[in-house]
Amino acid sequence: MKFRTGTGEIAVNTPTQAALEAEVAARLADGRGFALATLNLDHLVKLAADPGFRAAYQAQDLVVADGNPIVWLARLARRPVDLMPGSDLVIPLAGLAAQGGHTVALVGSTDESLRRAASALRAAVPGLQVACTIAPPFGFDPEGPGADAILREVADSGARLCFIALGAPKQELFAARGRSVAPGVGFASIGAGLDFLSGSQTRAPLWVRQLALEWLWRMLGQPRRMLMRYLHCFRILPGHVLRALRLRSRSDA
Repeated sequence: MKFRTGTGEIAVNTPTQAALEAEVAARLADGRGFALATLNLDHLVKLAADPGFRAAYQAQDLVVADGNPIVWLARLARRPVDLMPGSDLVIPLAGLAAQGGHTVALVGSTDESLRRAASALRAAVPGLQVACTIAPPFGFDPEGPGADAILREVADSGARLCFIALGAPKQELFAARGRSVAPGVGFASIGAGLDFLSGSQTRAPLWVRQLALEWLWRMLGQPRRMLMRYLHCFRILPGHVLRALRLRSRSDA
């Protein structure tokens, strides 16, 4: 499923979680790195306005659907995809690393949050080893010399999988740079996933997520921050719905 983003398109190229896990396991086994991004409506808003973000997204090896609107649009176009929020991928991907005897790195958030997230991951995934945890300083430039230094530290630690919790677009820019600076490492951009694990942030209850109302939970919890974000997201929905319907009509033809 492809989505229009300003002057180009971004494809959800890994439609199911089974396909994602098989590809990640194969790349870990073969020593091939990767960059994984989780596409949502907020990303589509940013992608339309930011050429640098578009370039970073186009450098991602794996793109999955993060957010029910992406899943619904794909279903409307008769190109179904699984819902795979980044936060839900942390433990399964860490499990793949542990099964293969590979260590992981955690980048983002704060030192304390990463310390607690590492403990939670070790408890949830038997045998998992966390090679390093790195909290970039305030004002961190994901494409600057500081980013290269962190990427080299991750590579030198021996980690084969790196979870990045910097938020968009920083995490995708950092992952794209990692493909050249540390090509043997897999970079997974997972947003607030580590803060949820550490308890630094509280995720919506499961029943709220099952009703596809996590966006409302977040808006009620952070109205100033989230209201304008969601207004921008709702504004672009009609255009994407029309495009999905055109794709559906081609499938039906």
